[in-house]
Amino acid sequence: MANANRPTGLSPVGNIGGPYTGQARLYSILAANTNAFAIGDPVVTDAGGGDTRGIPAVTLAAATGAIRGVVVGVFDTYPGVKINNQSSLARPAAAQTGVWYVMVCDDPNTVFEVQEIGTGTPLAVADIGLNTNLVVGTNNGFLSGWQLDNATEAVGATLQCRILGLVQRADNELGAYAKWLVKINNHELAGGVAGV
Repeated sequence: MANANRPTGLSPVGNIGGPYTGQARLYSILAANTNAFAIGDPVVTDAGGGDTRGIPAVTLAAATGAIRGVVVGVFDTYPGVKINNQSSLARPAAAQTGVWYVMVCDDPNTVFEVQEIGTGTPLAVADIGLNTNLVVGTNNGFLSGWQLDNATEAVGATLQCRILGLVQRADNELGAYAKWLVKINNHELAGGVAGV
């Protein structure tokens, strides 16, 4: 049975020491930022600093380099200020009239589920323990389109994700679009570790 092609970016599913508790931290997206943001997108610290409340800003990550965390919620206004239309499915691309906010799972010990891309040579069991980068993807208006790269797996400590294993589910198998468990390896809050 072929795996379904349904990218969702990175979805927190656990923690190295146990279950994922839903813990996340509030970050801002400055009005001048022109990137689109959705749930599951990896983000990095924005050099612009933060908003007027002192909430640190993030911007969309690149397909290489350190990652601060993963978006798990999107708000078009500061949470708690506006009752109507406070939450949004995704922030559109282009500069906005005001600051947006995201909840980011930034714990370096979080385990994520992510879909492998459907091109190239699929990841294999022998790749477990190696590190790899992500592939930038466009969101569908709600969820991220980012996926796991199956062409960069190696031992390098600066690669973005550590491959922990294949997601164990009846609808998932090795091959194109397989769902993998990963940990952010090159994390802004914890140094990268070489793969094994």
